[in-house]
Amino acid sequence: MAGKNLLKLGALEAKKTAFLLCDIQETFRPHVKHFGEVVRVANKMMEAAKSFQIPVYVSEQYPKGLGHTTKDINVANAAMVYEKTKFSMFTPELQDRMKKDIPELSSVVLFGIEAHVCIEQTVIDLLNEDIVVHVLADGVSSRSLMDRGLALQRLQNIGAFVGSSENVLFKLLRDKNHPAFKQISKLNVAPTPDEFGAQTLNSKIN
Repeated sequence: MAGKNLLKLGALEAKKTAFLLCDIQETFRPHVKHFGEVVRVANKMMEAAKSFQIPVYVSEQYPKGLGHTTKDINVANAAMVYEKTKFSMFTPELQDRMKKDIPELSSVVLFGIEAHVCIEQTVIDLLNEDIVVHVLADGVSSRSLMDRGLALQRLQNIGAFVGSSENVLFKLLRDKNHPAFKQISKLNVAPTPDEFGAQTLNSKIN
């Protein structure tokens, strides 16, 4: 069992963790950079959530005007799909539901769009409640790579962990003898394309 200090240092424990999938709506596909990669990572996390029995909460920003989560992501097993007008996912509805589902909630893994708006405002709200936040660098994007890169830098500066989906999933495993090891290893066969990862660290402002 991971103690509180270990979790604050970035360790993860499945029964104290929630996955948050933010606004990956079909309407945004033509506008958001690397949309396909964000979708791929979201599907990987949906699959992994089943192995770890971690609930996934899926938000949709004003679906009446912007449509629903892309059909390329199967959200059938999500604990909750809910609509919002706030940019932050951390609405009263989500807070109430997570309290019921995960009484010992300590950590949240966050992915979706857009990095510099809904993701960032969600992180601020979660950190303010003393919840440890892991943002998936390969699972978030924006319409502009500059906005994405700057947002990831800001999120690290305010205390979120910015890592890859593979990094997070192996932290949840902790041990090769974990019963989900084979399934999780299969999900991580294809690494994140390097050009996407490089833009996380080298957001050029020009």
